[in-house]
Amino acid sequence: MSRYPAPDINDLPEDIKAKVLEVQAKAGFVPNVFLALARRPAEWRAFFAYHDALMLKEEGSLTKGDREMIVTATSAANHCLYCVVAHGAILRIHEKKPLVADQVAVNHHKADISPRQTAMLDFAMKVCLASHEIIDDDFAPLHAHGFSDEDIWDIAAITAFFGLSNRMASFSNMMPNPEFYLMGRVPKSR
Repeated sequence: MSRYPAPDINDLPEDIKAKVLEVQAKAGFVPNVFLALARRPAEWRAFFAYHDALMLKEEGSLTKGDREMIVTATSAANHCLYCVVAHGAILRIHEKKPLVADQVAVNHHKADISPRQTAMLDFAMKVCLASHEIIDDDFAPLHAHGFSDEDIWDIAAITAFFGLSNRMASFSNMMPNPEFYLMGRVPKSR
């Protein structure tokens, strides 16, 4: 399990406790990341504020599925089990494709995704693995697929933010909740 024990939900500051309970009501469980990071309330608030600004954003052309696809692919490159499993589950749900997360995590060039999404992930992977090599020419394929400069910023910001998340999850040995493994693969029981 985690190298850092998660605090008890009843010991959390009220604002964090309320958000965790809100997530639990929606998901049916508390994703481990919410409690693991709550051991440091100020950092929890900053982390989830930036997370929400990137992942819940309604402006731009990136869909929720696109955003989760970026997280899944780059988290796989960073060897982050927690984020691949958790965000892969959310990706499967948004894209309504039970195989897409596994495909994107292993090799997005062989995944059942659009050419637009392939270009997006090519750029995200370069930001993830070699951001110092980004040149102006890297923007052209994205523009050709209709991405604006603001969309490209979002691709890079999501990639960079989850680089932080991947490293925190990996070093702390944060494990994905078992519930994530079947989400989006089998019909939800009623």
